[in-house]
Amino acid sequence: MPDATRIPQLLRDTGIAFAAGARQVPLWRLAATTAAVLLLIGVALLVPVPTAVQLRDWAQALGPWFPPAFLVAHTLVTVFPFPRTAFTLAAGLLFGPWLGVALAVGASALSAIAVLVLMRVFGWQLSRVMRHPKLEALDARLRERGWPAVISLRLIPAIPFSVINYAAGASAVRLLPYTVATLVGLLPGTIAVVVLGDAMTGTVSPLLFVVSACTATVGVALLAYEVRVHRRDRRAAGSSHRDVPDTPAASGVPCNR
Repeated sequence: MPDATRIPQLLRDTGIAFAAGARQVPLWRLAATTAAVLLLIGVALLVPVPTAVQLRDWAQALGPWFPPAFLVAHTLVTVFPFPRTAFTLAAGLLFGPWLGVALAVGASALSAIAVLVLMRVFGWQLSRVMRHPKLEALDARLRERGWPAVISLRLIPAIPFSVINYAAGASAVRLLPYTVATLVGLLPGTIAVVVLGDAMTGTVSPLLFVVSACTATVGVALLAYEVRVHRRDRRAAGSSHRDVPDTPAASGVPCNR
């Protein structure tokens, strides 16, 4: 199967498995999950994100306390499904490239970790609420080797930051590899936005689109490679199981002693 069709095929298979597994979820949990999703969407739609001008005014009012206050505000706000681009642009305007990149990446990483931990504290992991062979295989793969998928998805600008956070929280990906992969995946795009974006006018350099296209290409290529490796390993595991001969004990035939 060509690499270009591996990712859509995996998404279709996962979607079918998810739909089948969702039938096992108790109604109260479905209702609670739906309410939580609607709450997150409502907060994102109704609560305004501060503009760069407002942040600049706060910087003048808070003085030396503004960098840590910005870090905390950025972290808390992006736990909800707010776009983090506004904060990233403002970080470059308010703090310059070096501190701006450090604050934007640090706050985004803290937010991503917070979502992962909260998802698991409240029991919103797929492995806890549904059972399906394909979902279990994918979850086991992410537990063993989840960091390439995280890096790949972080490199693709079209995939929202919060969606990756919630999806990772629902999976079995381990915390330390997830954190490192998040930092690595966020760094190129954040540097590009901080250096090439203009928070005051809202315009961006055409070079930013070039950088975004490059990171997206790398992300899709890495994801396609990881899907191919995953499928190859599954085929190898299935072949090894078929090649194991039946022993007398396994086949139910009594052993001659």
